[in-house]
Amino acid sequence: MQETTANQVAANATSSFTEHLQRERPGLLPLGQLPFGQLPLGQLPFGQLPAGALTAHAAAPLQVPHGTTIVALTYAGGVLMAGDRRATMGNVIASRHIEKVFPADQYSVLGIAGTAGIALDLTRLFQVELEHYEKIEGTLLSLDGKANRLGAMIRGNLPMAMQGLAVVPLFAGFDRPEGFGRLFSYDVTGGRYEEQEHHSVGSGSMFARGALKKLWRPNLSEQDAVAVAVEALYDAADDDSATGGPDPVRQLWPVVYIVNRTGAIRVPERDLAAVAGAVIESRAVAQREA
Repeated sequence: MQETTANQVAANATSSFTEHLQRERPGLLPLGQLPFGQLPLGQLPFGQLPAGALTAHAAAPLQVPHGTTIVALTYAGGVLMAGDRRATMGNVIASRHIEKVFPADQYSVLGIAGTAGIALDLTRLFQVELEHYEKIEGTLLSLDGKANRLGAMIRGNLPMAMQGLAVVPLFAGFDRPEGFGRLFSYDVTGGRYEEQEHHSVGSGSMFARGALKKLWRPNLSEQDAVAVAVEALYDAADDDSATGGPDPVRQLWPVVYIVNRTGAIRVPERDLAAVAGAVIESRAVAQREA
């Protein structure tokens, strides 16, 4: 009997945690990851909608918190990713303390922009997915494999994105076999694109990219890379109301992770406070209006 149970467990084993949940506990998956045939409310055929649901949805669009600007850039020893701390809900600041950059595993990080609740669910599922793969296979998934898997998970959220609940993350990691950091961006359909040098996503990305183009240079030191990321977010916050800049009054600073051959490390807040203070002081001395 024990051997039969063991054989069944072995036969059902999969290196994908998402596939395991779809098979065993589909109800635990986020809405956008439901198995085929199980549709959330927004995807039910018209005749199956509860009475008044369509009218209510059209009259009152869903208001949910959205995360905003993420920047990432390469430097001499690896790759860096940073995100501001503001989440907005329409014209209201929903949170000033949200964190949008997370370690995916030991050698990669994930930054979220878009619908905050779905993005956080996707991040947690992706983290467990990588941990599950490592336990089943006994080795880390390659960086390309991680990037491809994240793209497939974003594609699973496409029905929700069509209803305005999109998630567009930024993924970065250290490629150990190659010995350098790499960046990946995505679209709402799960399309994966490898970026060179630097990239930004979110509502303030246009302004952050402009700053990155001026400030980034090849072979930045780690300290200089942190300063470039903080200043790019400062520029984004200066022109985009949905992006929160450094806040000395509340002692709120961006979340910044560096990833190199030793792993993913979060930059301490005391270091970020010093960098942000230097940016603010330099602009005050220069009496810059814009």
